[in-house]
Amino acid sequence: MPDGARGGSRWRQLVGPGLITGASDDDPSGIGTYSQVGAQFGFGTLWLLVVSYPLMVAVQLISAQIGRVTGEGLGANIRRHFPAWFYGPVVALLTVANTVNIGADLGAMGEATQLLFGGPALAYTAALGLLSLLLQIFIAYSRYVSVLRWLTLAVFAYIATAFVSQVDWGEVMHQLVWPPITWSRDYVTAVAALLGTTISPYLFFWQASEEVEEQSATPGESPLKRAPEEAEAQMGAVRSATFFGMAVSNIIAFFIIVTAAANLHAHGITNIESAAQAARALAPIAGRFAEVLFALGMVGTGLLAVPVLAGSSAYAVGELMAWRVGLENRPRQARGFYAVIAVSTLIGIALNLLHFNAMQALYWTAVINGVIAAPILVAVMCVAISRRAMGALPISSTLRWWGWLTVAAMAGCALAVVVNAST
Repeated sequence: MPDGARGGSRWRQLVGPGLITGASDDDPSGIGTYSQVGAQFGFGTLWLLVVSYPLMVAVQLISAQIGRVTGEGLGANIRRHFPAWFYGPVVALLTVANTVNIGADLGAMGEATQLLFGGPALAYTAALGLLSLLLQIFIAYSRYVSVLRWLTLAVFAYIATAFVSQVDWGEVMHQLVWPPITWSRDYVTAVAALLGTTISPYLFFWQASEEVEEQSATPGESPLKRAPEEAEAQMGAVRSATFFGMAVSNIIAFFIIVTAAANLHAHGITNIESAAQAARALAPIAGRFAEVLFALGMVGTGLLAVPVLAGSSAYAVGELMAWRVGLENRPRQARGFYAVIAVSTLIGIALNLLHFNAMQALYWTAVINGVIAAPILVAVMCVAISRRAMGALPISSTLRWWGWLTVAAMAGCALAVVVNAST
């Protein structure tokens, strides 16, 4: 094979669903959470991004393998192996959390566009929400995914923002290696919010379903349960994209926290109401260029994340209801699926018209995600190790170990939040 073809193949492996999933994790709502944590605790929570990386990789690889092996998303697999009383409330909570996230993301995108060009933020919010909705409905997945891949470049604005700021990198490294961990209620809540943002249930559903879409759109590929001889080739590409995508996610989160800590926490600004406020606060400290970079990143990552949030809800609800699902289908072929996408996006726009407190809602949504992640992960693990579900290709012993460790970490996080809230 020519060197250029090999290079193109390697690049396609890196920019699969794993990268889109990882980059969408740094959406405007995530940016707001990271900015709040950085403003409140400085560099004191950076260690968590290092610790969470292998957990994120494990969970996303497990979700991806379920999709690739069975040819179905997480929703269909969980519905088949668990009772409705379990799966129904999980999907309801996931959909509510995703819709709030969509509203907050759209609001932040509108405010960021206002920072860049002036004009009415609400008009930008509505326009960007409708643009995202129309792209999902009228462009097939095989074409739309190319748009999403290019939008992943937006997250790199946050690396540039950190390097145009005044950062004490020696102190960053010191607190990364020797973090000032406390057991205060605020710190524990911040840890839960960070874990709920980085290891978020909607990402599990999205990646599994997009692996199914990618598999269906690639000539010669079949669900691995029926074609186990393809396992090494398919899963090799999935592993490359997932390791790379999760690394991108946490590196970008790292630089957002560093930027907020160096520019906000260091100057006594410890409370952030929105990601756009974080961008505005950068201007007098780090300059207009830093503000513009931060704002551009919010618009780009929002256009990437809103379809992921709405899509993951549609996959989960559609698979619960046994509807036809998939972005490759035309709207008339999957009416219920696209109805969930449309309703979620339109409610997200409406929430901004009602002037809801996006930052407060998002922070606690991240905490809720951290709490509900554990039971969802238990269900995912039960499917992933089941030979009934996975045939001859259940997850490896290494992935089992990391998967159950992630369940324990998220359960411990949820327990800590409950204990702190009751004291």
